[in-house]
Amino acid sequence: MSFDFLQLAGKAVLVMGVANKKSVAWHVAQVLTAAGARVVLTVRTPERREQVRKFAGELPILVCDLELPEQIERLRTELAATGEKFAGLVHSVAFAEYTGGIKPFHETGKREFLRAVDISCYSLIAVSNALLELLEPTAAIVTISISTTVMASENYGYMAPIKAALDSAVVFLAKSLSKSTQIRVNAVAPGLLKTSASAGIPGYLDAYLFAEQATLRKAAVQTAEVANAVAFLLSPRASGINAQRIVIDAGMAANYFDREIVERVVK
Repeated sequence: MSFDFLQLAGKAVLVMGVANKKSVAWHVAQVLTAAGARVVLTVRTPERREQVRKFAGELPILVCDLELPEQIERLRTELAATGEKFAGLVHSVAFAEYTGGIKPFHETGKREFLRAVDISCYSLIAVSNALLELLEPTAAIVTISISTTVMASENYGYMAPIKAALDSAVVFLAKSLSKSTQIRVNAVAPGLLKTSASAGIPGYLDAYLFAEQATLRKAAVQTAEVANAVAFLLSPRASGINAQRIVIDAGMAANYFDREIVERVVK
C-alpha cells in the first residue's frame, strides 16, 4: 500500500531550466515524476531540447528563452492549447557572462549585469505573470536562489546581488499574487552544488571543496537534496509556507569557525 505524502499525483507541474542530467531542474523533474506528477519541461533552445530528449524520455519539452518576451508569450499559447492547469511552476534559471574570467566587483559591466538580472531575476516575474491564468488558484511557484547573498564570495562575481534581487522578488511576487489568488511563492537556497553550470565559474572547485568541509557533516550538499525541498514546497503539505527562502546548506552557515578549519589556517 503506497502513501502519497506529497499529494502531487496526477497534478501538472511546469519545470523550467533543464540543461543536462546534473541540472537542479532535472533532479526536480525526477522527484516529481516519482511522486506521480505530470511534468512538462522547458529548455532554452531547440538544440538543448534535442540533448534533453535523450534522457527525458516521453516528458513534454517546450522551448522558451526567457530573455525573449515573444517566446514567453508563445509558451503561454502552447500551454493554454493543452487545456491543462498547473499546480506548480519551478523556475530554475540563471545566467551570467564570465568571459575573460571573474573581475573585481567594482569593474562589473552594465550590460552584463543587467542581462543577468533580466534572465536570472526578472524572468521569474515575467513568466509568473504570463502564465498566471494557467495556474491553479492554490498553485505553488518555486525558484532557485543561493544559500547566502551577503557573504562576498569573489569567485561568484556579480551573481550574489542578482540572487538577492531574486529573493526580494519572491516576497513581492507572493504579496502581489495574494490579492487575487492563494498561489504561494518561495525560493530554495542551496549551498554550493556540483552542477555543469557551476563548473563553468572560475575558481568554483576550490570554493566547493571548502564548502564541503565547512558543513556540519563534512559532506557537500547534494542536488537531490535540493530537489526534494523544491518538491515539498510545491506540495499542499507546504501550504503554510509562503514568501520564504529555504536554505539547504547542511549547516554550513553555522560552522564557519569550525575548529579544524581554523587550525589549518593558523598553523
